[in-house]
Amino acid sequence: MYWLIIIIIFLLATIKKSDSKNPLHVSVVIPAYNEEKTVGHVVKTALSCKYVHEVLVVDDGSSDNTYEKAKMSGASIIRHTTNQGKGAALKTGFKHSKGDIVVFIDADLQNLTINQVDNIIKPILEGKADITKTKFKREAGRVTELTAKPLLNFFFPEIKFDQPLSGQFAAKRSSLNKIRFEEDYGVDVGIVLDADVHGLNIKEVDIGHIKHQMSSLTDLNLVANEVVRTIVDRAMEYGRVTMMDSMGKYIRMGILGLSLASLGVFGVFFIRIIPPTIWIITAIVGMLMAIYYIFKLIKRSLNTMVRQEGRTKSLKSFTYMHFPILVSGIILIAMLSTLLGAVNVDDGKISIEPNSGNLIIWKNSSDNRTFDVRGPYTVDSALENENTIIRISAEALDTLGLKHGDKIYLNGRVYILDESRPGENNIIRIPLQIRKILDINVGDVIQDGNLRKIFNNVHAQRNLPIEGSKTGNITLQEGILIQNAPETGRQVNIYLDNEKLATTSGIMNNSFYSVYINGEKVRTIQFSQKNFLKEYFIYWGTHEIKIQIENEANSDIKFVPASSGKFLNFNITGSLN
Repeated sequence: MYWLIIIIIFLLATIKKSDSKNPLHVSVVIPAYNEEKTVGHVVKTALSCKYVHEVLVVDDGSSDNTYEKAKMSGASIIRHTTNQGKGAALKTGFKHSKGDIVVFIDADLQNLTINQVDNIIKPILEGKADITKTKFKREAGRVTELTAKPLLNFFFPEIKFDQPLSGQFAAKRSSLNKIRFEEDYGVDVGIVLDADVHGLNIKEVDIGHIKHQMSSLTDLNLVANEVVRTIVDRAMEYGRVTMMDSMGKYIRMGILGLSLASLGVFGVFFIRIIPPTIWIITAIVGMLMAIYYIFKLIKRSLNTMVRQEGRTKSLKSFTYMHFPILVSGIILIAMLSTLLGAVNVDDGKISIEPNSGNLIIWKNSSDNRTFDVRGPYTVDSALENENTIIRISAEALDTLGLKHGDKIYLNGRVYILDESRPGENNIIRIPLQIRKILDINVGDVIQDGNLRKIFNNVHAQRNLPIEGSKTGNITLQEGILIQNAPETGRQVNIYLDNEKLATTSGIMNNSFYSVYINGEKVRTIQFSQKNFLKEYFIYWGTHEIKIQIENEANSDIKFVPASSGKFLNFNITGSLN
């Protein structure tokens, strides 16, 4: 019984291995026009290859016995009633073939071998290429050396094949579906260029010596014309001509200059991580570059228009060609007028508040978002029965350094910060008493950058995020005063039983600061900038709380002194073990 199971497993593995060894089907397409002498040999050679499953001959309107010879050799035949060109024959063959890989071989090869066909197909079967093209030893290559290579070096310098016009190649069907077949002799180089632009992996395979019928000078002239047309057409289509002519260079460099100028102006006001001096230099360099190249472009364009007849047509062409740089110029003017029109100079400091909102880039590292569009905010009255609630968006609170659930204190009353109603992210609903104190009215519009001015020195109590293993048993709030501008403060680390509980930072004056546990004052810290203890200890039952005051750190809040409120307020429930 066990031997039978082992034999079955062995047979299944063998079958699977043989099936997976070559799962791709291969079709060979042979375009033929009056090739009765050689087409039979090419067909038989292709049919003899172990990888090949199908051989199609496309008889492109032959007047000799090409059809009969191909049929006798075992190929499937597709006939064109008239001669349509090599590219048309390849397209027809590809359309009617069924293989996952399609191989194209010329019908005039006199000494084609099985090994040569195998070498064309193997790199694709082995996953080393999407397309293979051949190079081989031959007696002449006048079109390649005198026409194709010079043009390719000029327009497509990245293509470095020894024989870009080789007629023998193979490709995955999925790759060929991305390629446009030319109707004539430009098909070979067209496939190479399309494959290059689409990023397909092309491998050039050396298949040794090949003999085929020598073309006449007239035929070579026709081939050369069609190859040149294909290369130039592809160069135009893929933007290679515009990349090289001087007017195209002026347009690109002018747009680059305008873009640098726009980036420099934008960076001065919004990108904080890079010094403003760098952005100013960028803007100046960009503007000078734009002026220089736009002047050269206008001069060159005017000279071109003066030499041409049909001024209306020339003007249309001029507008079409220069449209990108015109749009870039309009964008720069619009941005400059908007930004500079919103510049505000106050006490020697330059700030900007675009009316459409504030674009905030490079925020504090504590916030994971990299950019945010905020404000402006419209002041409205509080909802009915919400006289102690301020409804405000999370973005506005982030500007104030607060979160929903935090509290503010005004004239001895406590107000809770709550979420905005749906669809009211840019509306701040404030009770009447607070509006009177802050001197704002319903309908006032507050820019995001002015929020801290409005709430300057307002006393707030905010929740600190708890670290460590005791997050479920303890909450911690700190009392702060909102500041309009950052100042030098101190970093404060809070430990419970030698485990870090929270970290905060704020401005500390020469004053007293009170610490509470469950509403009861347990310690008053006396702080002096010149002489202060770095660590303060509080003992609550069997637990030790350590408040560690570290080195200087910039902060946009001020810790509340004991005369105004609670510096730290611990709320402990249950056991901390």
